[in-house]
Amino acid sequence: MDDDIDEINIVPLLDIMLVLLTIVLTTATFVATGRIPVDLAKSRQAATTAQTESLVVTMTAERTFFLNDQPVPDLVAALAGKDRNTPVLMRADGKLALQEFVAAVDTVKQAGFTKVNLEVQRP
Repeated sequence: MDDDIDEINIVPLLDIMLVLLTIVLTTATFVATGRIPVDLAKSRQAATTAQTESLVVTMTAERTFFLNDQPVPDLVAALAGKDRNTPVLMRADGKLALQEFVAAVDTVKQAGFTKVNLEVQRP
């Protein structure tokens, strides 16, 4: 057992480093955007508006709701304590059916919010 180690096996080290690099890159993408990843619908006539103090409601392709990037199980209950004059910015995944998005907008409007906008992406 007095044999000296003449070489270092570098393959396991490379495997671990590549896994760590993958984890860092995937989390850095989410941290850099700071938003829930949603494939927004595209519109050529989208108006650019200044970001004012508004509520951001995000609806993912899995029909999960987020209010200001926080998951909410019940959208109506989450909007209950908010000021009704605050603008609401709706972000919806482009893969959603139109009826599902319209139902979400109706839910927000039934909660008493009248200033409801849709965020889209320019092509």
